[in-house]
Amino acid sequence: MSLVSIHAGALHGVDALPVEVEVNAATTGNIDIKIVGLPDAAVRESIDRVVTAIRNTGLSWPNKPITINLAPADIRKEGPIFDLPIAIGMAALDENRNGKLKDNALEKCAIVGELALDGRVRPVKGILSLTLQAKELGLKAILVPKDNAKEAAIVDGIYVYGVNDIGEAFQLLKGEGTVRPEKLDRDRFFQTIRKYEVDFNDVKGQAHAKRAMEVAMAGNHNSLMLGSPGTGKSMIAKRLPTILPVMTEEEAIETTKIHSIAGLVDTKNSFLATRPFRAPHHTISDAGLLGGSSNPSPGEVSLAHNGILFLDELPEFRRSTLEVLRQPLEDGYVTISRAAGKFTFPSRFSMVCAMNPCPCGYLGDPGRDCRCSPNQIEKYRQRISGPLLDRIDLHVDVPAVNYKELRSDTGGESSAVIRERVDAARRIQLERLADHPGINCNADMTSRLVAKHCQIDAKSEKTLEQAMDSLNFSARAHDRILKVSRTLADLEASPDIQEIHIMEAIQYRTLDRNLWV
Repeated sequence: MSLVSIHAGALHGVDALPVEVEVNAATTGNIDIKIVGLPDAAVRESIDRVVTAIRNTGLSWPNKPITINLAPADIRKEGPIFDLPIAIGMAALDENRNGKLKDNALEKCAIVGELALDGRVRPVKGILSLTLQAKELGLKAILVPKDNAKEAAIVDGIYVYGVNDIGEAFQLLKGEGTVRPEKLDRDRFFQTIRKYEVDFNDVKGQAHAKRAMEVAMAGNHNSLMLGSPGTGKSMIAKRLPTILPVMTEEEAIETTKIHSIAGLVDTKNSFLATRPFRAPHHTISDAGLLGGSSNPSPGEVSLAHNGILFLDELPEFRRSTLEVLRQPLEDGYVTISRAAGKFTFPSRFSMVCAMNPCPCGYLGDPGRDCRCSPNQIEKYRQRISGPLLDRIDLHVDVPAVNYKELRSDTGGESSAVIRERVDAARRIQLERLADHPGINCNADMTSRLVAKHCQIDAKSEKTLEQAMDSLNFSARAHDRILKVSRTLADLEASPDIQEIHIMEAIQYRTLDRNLWV
């Protein structure tokens, strides 16, 4: 045999592209091993790793000039994921000493893996994307590192073989191995890992804030909590994923793909079946939040996809960093252009923010005096740009909890109970907006849809008009109030928006009412 072709894959954003690893042994020329096909430094270095690993495993390759081509040649190949297919290809060329592979063994099989110098196969990033790509190609099986096998086995309709070293992989392809396909009871697996360590009934008091957060999650509204330090803003935020609807299998796979690409999936946490909660520090860079660098990888907005992005101490974030949130908040995805190409990362999340009412944190606190001047308070608030504030539907007051509530043994409602109401409201919205692709919840409604689905009676109209005049609400606040009112009605399964819904929605416009100045 002088030419071996092996199916592999290259990562591109959160997806994978098919790559064919061609290993050819020439009959003439200088004895050397060359790799072509636009490889990066990590791929070029793989020759040294592969040669050493093959020797230490007891396999061999022909003493001839060898050319390795990674096709197509116009796509940049990055990382060590081609080590194992290259090693298998080189060993397959030497049939006399290593034995012959089973007929057609490589035609319906993809191979992925990094090699250690002793021949062990190390786990790689993005295995879920690579397995999905292999299935889309119509391949029947994929060989992956043993530590990646459970993650890959989530993909139904393709056999996943987890191998420990080159020798084990080569024997399997010869038809002599003992490795069996990874088996996974999908339903049981999902039920086992679909658990949260926290619950909403841990939060003492704060009935108003918890109600507001339920409304925010029911309509997928972005929200902002305002309160002094220690009032429970972060505690509430961390429990918001637990009241969102349970992730579907499709959402779970999509979320895991992103985390796998970022290298955040390991053997213990091989799959994400619970909604992510990301809370970046306020010193984060634009690239860290949005994604990027020379080799673009998902940022925090994409890691929060299908979950919660929590921005604590909102005014402390750099203004330029917050401005990059506009595209993902509007479009649900991030597009990054680099020399290596254009990369698109999904980023549909619920943004939850928290801030103190003033620089010292105690404006409006009944127990402590505020030391800030009106000018300092105004400057503090102006750190948040109007365009970003325009994308926040609910402004929620989070006051200090009194001693009796703090020491009470009576917990509030559990996350499961609240989640049932949120889930029911989301289903109503999905049905109502079924004819509008890409719009699944009240927060995403356009002005035209607001006019169609948020009609109010004369009494509610008068209440809203009085609020607009007396509190100087802007036009943007008008639409936000109607959207939130629609969500409040959905939580009660009410086909019409009532005056009480309008009045409650008005209460969630703290910043517009200038109560913190």
